Amino acid sequence: MKKEFIECGKILGAHGVRGVCKVEVWCDSPKVLVMQKHIFLARGEGNYEEHKLLGASVANSDTVLLTIEGIDSREMAQGMKNTVLYLRREDIPLKKGAFLLVDLIDLPVIDIDTGRVYGKISAVDEVPTGLLITIATDDGEVLMPYVDAFFKKVDIEDAVYISPIPGFFKEEV
Repeated sequence: MKKEFIECGKILGAHGVRGVCKVEVWCDSPKVLVMQKHIFLARGEGNYEEHKLLGASVANSDTVLLTIEGIDSREMAQGMKNTVLYLRREDIPLKKGAFLLVDLIDLPVIDIDTGRVYGKISAVDEVPTGLLITIATDDGEVLMPYVDAFFKKVDIEDAVYISPIPGFFKEEV
């Protein structure tokens, strides 16, 4: 089941004295956060509290400055440090054919040529060279770079189809 609320960033602390929050962006682009009208804070299991954004600007390629309704002092903004922010899935703009990385988690990983099911995706991590996919198999975890040479097709509703080179997975007997 796809999550309704998606992690989009984390408050790093205060910026200035009027309650502006400096936020580390976890989206593809800081513009995704800047264009929002609302953000959400987790308040217990499955409960999210909506907060209106009164102002937003890009600080640099991975941080934005957000003025959040109800946070109006440096002390309040600093008190929010390390708070994770969420967006409602429907508020995240996606180009046709694009998907959210979080939607890869738990998808089966299948050999595009043989139909062999290797396991399920358990994690997607950003590394300096791109994305690193962790595949949980019966024999342990396998790390595979997310590159076109290996990942042939992604069907968010079905599975991820790959074409691995020998040695990535334990050979079937």
